[in-house]
Amino acid sequence: MLALTENVTEIVKQLAAEVPEISGLRISAEADGQSLSVSPAEQAQQDDQVVEQDGATVFIDPPASELLADKVLDGGVDEQGNIQFALGQQT
Repeated sequence: MLALTENVTEIVKQLAAEVPEISGLRISAEADGQSLSVSPAEQAQQDDQVVEQDGATVFIDPPASELLADKVLDGGVDEQGNIQFALGQQT
């Protein structure tokens, strides 16, 4: 199952606090089956895996869930305020 770093949990919690209609992030696989998209989400869609960690919620569609099963999601905010995400291998 996808793990979240402390950085990502703080980003997700801050987004949810600032925008009431957002309860978490949703990760979905693109049509090519190799690329992923991340977007704010109000709720899980049918069949989404739900990862809750330290007060942050991430919804993952089934194809993305397979790709991310052994990964850790990290993130940060750059100088312009843009959120950047990165994946790593779980140890």
